[in-house]
Amino acid sequence: MKLSNQAYDILAFVGRIILPALAVFYRSLGGIWGEAIPYPDEIAATIMAVDLLLNTLLGISSNTYYKEMAQNVVNNYDTEEPNEANG
Repeated sequence: MKLSNQAYDILAFVGRIILPALAVFYRSLGGIWGEAIPYPDEIAATIMAVDLLLNTLLGISSNTYYKEMAQNVVNNYDTEEPNEANG
């Protein structure tokens, strides 16, 4: 499955900014509000586990994309006609 650039950018933003911020925010509220916020450590750890999985999958996707791009460059270079110099 290939991601569009827009989908990749959105998922990368969620994985790099939103999920870590949400985990820290929820854990912080748990420390402030105590019993009013259920399972702050467990929920924050779960959010970070999902974040780790998402970023790992995005890293694999990015690596695959760049390998394909490099292979396309090599293939295009191999099929180009040599340039004849002056004649």
